[in-house]
Amino acid sequence: MLTSGHYVTGCKEYPALTTSRDGREPLANVRDRVQARVVGRERELALLLAAVAAGRDVLLEGPPGTSKSTLLRAITAEWGIPLVFVEGNADLTPAKLVGHHNPARVLREDYSPANFVDGPLVEAMRAGGFLYIEEFNRAPEDTINTLLTAMAERRIAVPRAGEVVARDTFRVIASMNPYDNIGTTRLSTSVHDRLCRLAITYQDAAAERGIVTLRAPVPDLKPAVYERLVADAVAVTRATRQHEDIRQGSSVRGAIDLTLVAGQLLKLDTPASESETPGRGDAAEQSHRDTVYDAMVVALSGRIFLDETVDVTPEQVLRQIWEDHFILDPAAAAPG
Repeated sequence: MLTSGHYVTGCKEYPALTTSRDGREPLANVRDRVQARVVGRERELALLLAAVAAGRDVLLEGPPGTSKSTLLRAITAEWGIPLVFVEGNADLTPAKLVGHHNPARVLREDYSPANFVDGPLVEAMRAGGFLYIEEFNRAPEDTINTLLTAMAERRIAVPRAGEVVARDTFRVIASMNPYDNIGTTRLSTSVHDRLCRLAITYQDAAAERGIVTLRAPVPDLKPAVYERLVADAVAVTRATRQHEDIRQGSSVRGAIDLTLVAGQLLKLDTPASESETPGRGDAAEQSHRDTVYDAMVVALSGRIFLDETVDVTPEQVLRQIWEDHFILDPAAAAPG
């Protein structure tokens, strides 16, 4: 176990990883505290926590909006170590990942370790933090290969700056979207061999309603109206993931934005916002339905990706989902 302490890099000071003051706290206690920061995800949290506590680097594979960064923030916050974010894209060169020498100081002083500017990889290694690379498979192959030595040896050689040895708490956490294969790099066997893999999918409807309630409060709405709005927002957002014309649907972030936008629209419609849950067929119910559709267009149209073979607009597909939810499903459930 590690003892407590601090590591200073630049002007930042990071506490070293420790599970408790005496280094003997059960990992289950850490899990329970982290769980308080997350809605659901009990199994995924246990698996991820076990992997990083065992010193492993991890590939998180799942669509956007499935709590990957939320889990990592909660774990690193509990352990008091930095979470260093990097976005994987074609512009992420090895030099940007590792770091560079300050050109102005090189002209005055020549190359030296003192004028080397740490990149995110070196920063995470020195501070003992988690290097979190989003859209991992969008980074160039030579940039991804730069990580191999750091993952295998926990050290890298930086030209003209010397060797950087990672602290014991350093981890590489990568994420990728399995449904996105445009502009991506095929990961090599060597990369896969150095990473544990955890697949993270969407949560169930109840958990997503809990997330929306936590992230999208609309305090001016009556509880019954708000509860109905959250349920509708989650239902139509989840429906985008099963629609035959949609290649990739929206994450729960769409339901969060839908709830917030619709909540503001409902507050503009005083009779609907001040009523209890609208009854089916009356003016308040129709106002609620129309408001949800308007919010769907704003919150979801940019988050759904249609199949390339279909000749429809996002608005048309969302209208169909709206009709299925508010007209066809209630009619099918009606008695007689």
